[in-house]
Amino acid sequence: MCNPNRKNCQELSSDPNACGCSEQKAPRLLQPFILLLLKGKDSYGYELIEKISEFRFHDSPPDVGAIYRNLRGMEKEGWVKSKWDTKGAGPAKRIYRITPQGEEILHGWAITLQKRKVSLEQFLRLYQRYYVKGNQSKRSVTSTTLTQMNSHQNRVEKKN
Repeated sequence: MCNPNRKNCQELSSDPNACGCSEQKAPRLLQPFILLLLKGKDSYGYELIEKISEFRFHDSPPDVGAIYRNLRGMEKEGWVKSKWDTKGAGPAKRIYRITPQGEEILHGWAITLQKRKVSLEQFLRLYQRYYVKGNQSKRSVTSTTLTQMNSHQNRVEKKN
């Protein structure tokens, strides 16, 4: 369900359970990955960081502060709940779990990411048309081309 007090919150269809909240921008797509990981298992911050790193979308691990900011924000929105785990050795850990509202948001993210996937595939096809020469124009983007694109993107991000 959409929250009318949130900017960019709108229903995607006539289904009252469909939510377009995931259309908002989230740094490095952390929100959907955190929610997806919590759907699989209740977890704590550092464990989430390790699991998100396994997706390998970036050369470096995600920003620790960004993970915790997202977790706090999602808890404020009611998408996750947390409790302190004081059992076991070591310091207490805040354990997070996804809520039913968080699952609604996760479904919205899946729709959004599917749309973005289609757009990205179109982008790469057009990119190939411009930059892949000769008989090779029908091949898919090579890992070398993707590495060059990632390198360029990293330089652009560092400037900003």
